[in-house]
Amino acid sequence: MTMRGTREAFIQGLLEAAQADPAVVLVCADSFKAARAAPFAEAFPDRVFDVGIAEQAAAAFAAGLASCGYKPYVDTYAGFIAMRALEQVRLYAGYTGLNVKFAGLNGGVYGGEREGVTHQFFEDLAALRAIPGMEIVVPADAGQVRQAVLALASRRGPAYIRLGSGREPDILDPGERFEFGKLKVLSDTGTDVALFTQGPVLARVLKAADLLKARGVGAVVVEAATLKPFDAEAAAAVASRCARIVTVEDHNILGGLGSAVAETLAERGLARPLVRIGIRDVFPQSGPAEALLDHYGMRPEDIAAAAT
Repeated sequence: MTMRGTREAFIQGLLEAAQADPAVVLVCADSFKAARAAPFAEAFPDRVFDVGIAEQAAAAFAAGLASCGYKPYVDTYAGFIAMRALEQVRLYAGYTGLNVKFAGLNGGVYGGEREGVTHQFFEDLAALRAIPGMEIVVPADAGQVRQAVLALASRRGPAYIRLGSGREPDILDPGERFEFGKLKVLSDTGTDVALFTQGPVLARVLKAADLLKARGVGAVVVEAATLKPFDAEAAAAVASRCARIVTVEDHNILGGLGSAVAETLAERGLARPLVRIGIRDVFPQSGPAEALLDHYGMRPEDIAAAAT
């Protein structure tokens, strides 16, 4: 399996956006090395700002840049955006609707093995999803990160893109096109169960679908790379033709993808059994990424069992 970091892919996408638009700038919070930002600094040394270990200042500073016509991207750890600087993100970017993009490193337990639980974030999507107007993208792999960065560059207003540790597997075909705000059906072998997922755990869901197929259980695998705005109409269309729904996310089961799907079903009166797989409202341990996902019930076998 080919491994390519989502952090590097973010910088590659940002380089392309910056080459096309002189207003694009990068803001770090003592996260320059973690963000793998050296290629951007080499190309645009006067368009990089590092405010130091001051994430709240980074959010406010980026909003100031946006108010002057710049297009800032704040690149630091996911939890430091979504929790430490949440008030500044909400007030200076969300409330104002300013064009500030946030890139969160170490999203999910998959990203936290090197720095422990303090740098392992499973609540970020729930916190930011509650901010009005905040768009959220959770790409599956490096190729999709690059495409998502370019898609967000053409959109106005605040947004958040979730990145990993920098050691993520390639999952999707390089030619797979990312469409902002749209669900994508990646596999369809029947209507016994719909599997909704996002982020690097997509690889495990695809394996689970293969296990189900071998057992004669038909599954629709749906990738929801855009969490907000959530494509509720497409989700409802898939759910209405499937007997059971399973959501799989490297995030707390509260407030993220599982919640978005549950809200969609409830609001449309779609009575379907729903199983939410993810971090079940606990503080996860630290450890090797794949082993952690196994420990917290995200093995392909666990997903397949929940689907039947």
